[in-house]
Amino acid sequence: MLEALEVIVIPFLEGLYARFGYVGVAVAMAIESAAIPLPSELILPFAGWVVSRGVVEPLTGATWTYWGAVVAGVIGNTAGSLVAYAVGAFGGRPFLERYGRYVLISTHDLDVADRWFRRWGDATVFFSRMLPIVRTFISVPAGIARMPLWRFTLFSVLGAIPWVMLLVWGGLILGDHWLDLKHSLRGLDYLVAGLLLAGVGIFVWRHVRRR
Repeated sequence: MLEALEVIVIPFLEGLYARFGYVGVAVAMAIESAAIPLPSELILPFAGWVVSRGVVEPLTGATWTYWGAVVAGVIGNTAGSLVAYAVGAFGGRPFLERYGRYVLISTHDLDVADRWFRRWGDATVFFSRMLPIVRTFISVPAGIARMPLWRFTLFSVLGAIPWVMLLVWGGLILGDHWLDLKHSLRGLDYLVAGLLLAGVGIFVWRHVRRR
C-alpha cells in the first residue's frame, strides 16, 4: 500500500506542484475533501517539504512559503467540502435512501446523522476537520441535515486551519527526512492493510445483518 502511494500519489503531487504551485495544493485538497481517497496526510507534508527546499513557485515566481501553502490548503479543503455538502443537500435523503444501499448507507445511518446534526451540527463540522478519515466524509451528512451554508463554511474553515498548519509544518520541519520517515514505515504496510480490511469487514457485516 505504501509502495502504491509512493509510485502513484507522490509523483502525482510532485508533478502537480511543479506545474501549478499553490493551485496544485488547492486542487489536491479539494479532491481529498470531496470524499475521493487522496490523503491530506501526504498532500500537506509534501507541500511543506517543497517549502523546505526553497524552490520557486511557478505561478508567483517567488519561492514557496509556509503561509502560501497553508492558505492554498485551506482554500482547497473548503472548496472540496462544499462539493460534498452539495451532494448531500441537493441529492438529499431520498436520493441516498434509494441508492445508498449500494454503498452500504442504511436508513439507520441517515437517522443517526440527522439527530447528530440537529443537536451538535456546528461542533461536529469544526472538530471533525481535525480527525483523519472522518474529516473527508463529514460534509455529506452536513448537507443532508441542511446545516446553514454560511455556518458550515465558517466552521469548515476554522476546523481546517489547525489541521493544514500542522501537516504543512510537519513537512517543513522534517524536510528531506520526511521521505526517510515514509520509508521507515514500510514495515507497517501489512498491519495497516489488515486493520483496514477488518474495519471494512465489520462495517459490511453490521449492515448485512441489519437488513
